[in-house]
Amino acid sequence: MTHHRFAQVDVFSDDPYLGNPVAVVLDADGLSDDRMRRIARWTNLSETTFIVAPTADTADYRIRIFTPGGELPFAGHPTLGTAHAWLENGGVPQRPGVIVQECAAGLVEVRHEPESPAPLSFTAPPTTRTGPLPDDVLTRICTALRIGRGDVVAHQWVVNGPQWAAVQLQDAQAALDLVPDFSTVNDLDIGVFGFRDTTGIEIRAFTPSDGIGEDPVTGSLNASVGQWLFRTGKIRGPYTAFQGTVIHRAGRVRVTPADDGTVRVGGATTTLFRGVAETPDRWLPNP
Repeated sequence: MTHHRFAQVDVFSDDPYLGNPVAVVLDADGLSDDRMRRIARWTNLSETTFIVAPTADTADYRIRIFTPGGELPFAGHPTLGTAHAWLENGGVPQRPGVIVQECAAGLVEVRHEPESPAPLSFTAPPTTRTGPLPDDVLTRICTALRIGRGDVVAHQWVVNGPQWAAVQLQDAQAALDLVPDFSTVNDLDIGVFGFRDTTGIEIRAFTPSDGIGEDPVTGSLNASVGQWLFRTGKIRGPYTAFQGTVIHRAGRVRVTPADDGTVRVGGATTTLFRGVAETPDRWLPNP
């Protein structure tokens, strides 16, 4: 039996058990892709991460990010939760105050500012696809959300690893009132938001293709929506994204434009479970 340090971290909420959990397996070198996939299916969380040795000299560690359905090149709340667990288990960054995480999407900087309202925040990776959604995609999204085309104020691809398609509705209440039906549209990652006021939005993330339905709090979506909003001037300064309200979570994501034109995404992180993950030396084949 092989032993690995393990933590389950609540991300993006100051209230315990009301954020988004991520399972973090430390010391994961030696675990095969198949074993990582099996563990991620077993935890059945939106994401499980595995910390392994970096391949880039400037990186402090490398992570593999798995959903129950497969591997992701990047994800936001796993980035913050993994950085939190790494620090808590003795990790020391090469550059004081800046953790450099290597993942399939590249190198991601995570700033560590213990006295800040958002002690950990990551620099959002560049979006790899932007621009308005095609008519057929927008029509399918409206069908899934059970709204009319006229209810959509704006729409955009906001892809930064996950294939997010985002739509803006009239206001926060319009987003909260949605009761989607994914019985015929289950292959899109859909972000929906509306403004609460000039410094806050209500946002929801739907990922039916992963079997999750609605994600409690989503760093990657908030990162790319923030890039869209700042780029188009829809909002000028830092704002808070409220997420998970409908599913009884209290997600709070701080989105901030930086002087160099990048966007930083941060929030609270708290370890709620810690211990040891055990993996058998011999695994039976997958059923």
